[in-house]
Amino acid sequence: MARKKLETLTEQMFYVLLALRRERHGYGIMQAITALTEGRVNIGAGTLYALLERFEGEGFITLTRIEDKRKYYKLTPEGDKALREEYRRIRRQAADMETVLREEEGQ
Repeated sequence: MARKKLETLTEQMFYVLLALRRERHGYGIMQAITALTEGRVNIGAGTLYALLERFEGEGFITLTRIEDKRKYYKLTPEGDKALREEYRRIRRQAADMETVLREEEGQ
């Protein structure tokens, strides 16, 4: 069965969208993700720019301005919806894990 288009986000996708809740340019996005995750998640330039192009095409982000050859982007309402849906999905997964761990502890 084929996966729906962007039904779930990869970790890198999630963090790019999260970083774009505030207007940022490419390098600023990479810096924000590295700082937020304390270096646990790093995104290379090639991956980042491919994701930006894809997200812009999906309507998840919008180009807000170009300044000194830097392109600035920001999350759209559609992108915010996708980010929040992914957040809910991750929380459900964590809750399922907690349920299993509690069940194991009770045995």
